[in-house]
Amino acid sequence: MAAKSDGAAVSLQSDENPVTPPPPLRCLGTPEHDLGASPYRYASKPYSLLDCCWVLCALLVFFSDGATDLWLAADYYLRRDYWWFGLTLVFVVVPSAVVQVLSFRWFVYDYSDISGSSSGAVAAVSAAAAAAASSSRGGECNFSTKGSANIYEQRGGNAATAAAVGCSSAGQAAAGSGTGRGTRRCCRVCMWLFQTVLHILQLGQVWRYVHTLYLGAQSRWHGDHAHRPFHWRLMFECADINMLRLLEAFLKSAPQLVLQLSIMIHGNQVLPLQGLSASASLVSLAWMIASYQKTLRDSRDDKLPMSYKAVIVQMFWHFFTIGARTIAFALFASVFQLYFGIFIVTHWCIMTFWVIQGETDFCMSKWEEIIYNMVVGIIYIFCWFNVKAGRTRFRMCLYYSVSLVENVSLIAAWYLYRGPQTSDFYALIVVCVVVCSYALGMFFMFVYYCLLHPDGPVFGAQWKGCVEEGGVMVESCVTPAEASPLPPPDVITSPPRTLTRTGGADRGEVVPGDLAVFQVRSVTHTSMALAARTSRTEGPVIRIDLPRKSYPAWDAHFIDRRLRKTILVLENTSPVTPRIQYRSLGSAKEVMEYETTV
Repeated sequence: MAAKSDGAAVSLQSDENPVTPPPPLRCLGTPEHDLGASPYRYASKPYSLLDCCWVLCALLVFFSDGATDLWLAADYYLRRDYWWFGLTLVFVVVPSAVVQVLSFRWFVYDYSDISGSSSGAVAAVSAAAAAAASSSRGGECNFSTKGSANIYEQRGGNAATAAAVGCSSAGQAAAGSGTGRGTRRCCRVCMWLFQTVLHILQLGQVWRYVHTLYLGAQSRWHGDHAHRPFHWRLMFECADINMLRLLEAFLKSAPQLVLQLSIMIHGNQVLPLQGLSASASLVSLAWMIASYQKTLRDSRDDKLPMSYKAVIVQMFWHFFTIGARTIAFALFASVFQLYFGIFIVTHWCIMTFWVIQGETDFCMSKWEEIIYNMVVGIIYIFCWFNVKAGRTRFRMCLYYSVSLVENVSLIAAWYLYRGPQTSDFYALIVVCVVVCSYALGMFFMFVYYCLLHPDGPVFGAQWKGCVEEGGVMVESCVTPAEASPLPPPDVITSPPRTLTRTGGADRGEVVPGDLAVFQVRSVTHTSMALAARTSRTEGPVIRIDLPRKSYPAWDAHFIDRRLRKTILVLENTSPVTPRIQYRSLGSAKEVMEYETTV
């Protein structure tokens, strides 16, 4: 049976499709690592102690950055440098307030009921229970829930392409009444007050970090089956905190770094607190870029995870390149304040237009995408940030070539028009520091791409292994007897990979296979070793009537919070963790299936 709705975009079905025998293997040449989403699947690993240490270090970076800036602002006030005190405090308070407002807005949406979503939530819960019961009986259940099409209509789509479901009140619909409801209402009020106080005190990110630690500990503490409900929440929380911290880093840490370097150069002296604040800001910038890329890769099952060694090398890469660029900015700004402002605005406009022209696909609406592109333009003032698949190396080389020309021009202008108090010896030392810092950054970039990139070395043979005809990669020519089948590229198995850290031989097993999602086939030629390690196929499948976003964009269920609520509701009501499946435009059968069920 199937339950339909007008404008439905998300469906859930319980399928137990057998696995087709893997096609013959063939050797893999040298594919591009950035030409779109790859169908690679690696075994997930539980939340580890290294993951916990990484979050604790992120908390330390967050506190050190904010504390040193406030301490320096207080020192300026005591020294009666009110102008520097005001600028330093503004670059601390305003970005923090913006991020807190955004974080609280996300909390309000995630925690509050949406008007008119109760019926959809009840339908989701009821259908999930029916799907679980049907799955246990060996049957099939397919249902659809009503979503909102407004967002996708803004992007030129129609109602049938909207993929959103409001399910915030499902817990209340399935819960009892009386005393239990009153207790829950009291808990909700307490949570609202707690979150309001936290965000007023500018501690919203701290709570999210602590919540991430809690979810990671719970997923680690419970068994293989009991820990599954924590994985989706853990990935959602990691995505939120990294997006918030990346925004704060480039709204607060980057301007603060340029400001303090300019003050040091202008005053021809370096106070200990100034050096400490600038160093903390630089570390925060490099840390958040590397952390963002790591979490983005970990959230996508179609991309290989990033090892800790790769993350650290990438952090050094951004540390030295951003350091060289900010020193060049500060030197130029110490002599040409007005022209520096014109240069920054011009560079931002050019970079923003470049990003918009690339037609990124990060957000769920047109105007959100434009705002996001403007933020990426700010990031491009300081460093490279990949936002679109395809020709990544060309765009990166172009950006760093422009950046090198700008740095050389800014340093040359400062060197020629510097004040008489700056000696030639001091000026040469500063120029050498900038050149060496930039060269070190390029060195770590080449180390990352040549040795530690998750997809293998960029320059040279990328994978000297074998792949199936369907495109699933098998490392070291794994034979069918050693491998196991996995879902197709558009299916995200649940629970998702949670901050998996791999490298070298620890990357896990690559397992070939081609699960037929809409087709049942016999498995007569599957070997015993292959069948013994078949991945899970039972349970609910959330079918999203949208193509999957290409890397390096987040998947739709990480951006659209209504899809998040659907996933969490089904996770709480189904004995088996739901799986996510996006529509594949390359499959005519799949498109026809959606047209007949929506």
